Amino acid sequence: MTIIVHHLENSRSQRVLWLLEELGLPYEVKRYERNKRTMLAPPELRKVHPLGKSPVIEHGGRVIAETGAIIEYIVELADGRLGAPAHRDDALRYRHFLHYAEGSLMPPLLLKLVLGRVPLFGKTAQKKIQPMIDVHFDYLEAELAQRPWFAGGEMTAADIMMSFPLEAGVARAGATRGRPHIAAWLEEIHARPAYKAALAAGGPYAYA
Repeated sequence: MTIIVHHLENSRSQRVLWLLEELGLPYEVKRYERNKRTMLAPPELRKVHPLGKSPVIEHGGRVIAETGAIIEYIVELADGRLGAPAHRDDALRYRHFLHYAEGSLMPPLLLKLVLGRVPLFGKTAQKKIQPMIDVHFDYLEAELAQRPWFAGGEMTAADIMMSFPLEAGVARAGATRGRPHIAAWLEEIHARPAYKAALAAGGPYAYA
């Protein structure tokens, strides 16, 4: 049964397309464009889900929102492929980074983006937030210095979840400056055929 992905341009839903490509599951993309003035999602998305956000998927009569929940649902459909590794410590890291991406890393990045659009005081506030963001980036650099992927020796859905905040971090907050392991990880994911196929399916993707 085909998964319908309601895909908003330049959004977290790009990760859903990438996961589906990695797993080889059938899907259909319904694209939505942001309002060019406000950069908000169009009202049509509220007809799919009351929050009017993306990503949202439809499958088997279900409507599922929130990237992490969607990722877990798709991994289950694929019999656990790209899910939690068998090794206990790797599995714990998998769960940590699956939730850390949106729960801890993305909020300060989003705050910096929003404050950058505030007249007069925005740039000053951004400078105060940057040290907080650097703590996260330094932590992730240290983690990737110990293993090639966030959970362990193989790529998992946790890496897919981490892709959006780190790519946004490069565009907004210098994530790779002096951090070669983050830079190498990003190069590795960008070279994957499934990542490239997802970009072709979802359209141009800007993080800034």
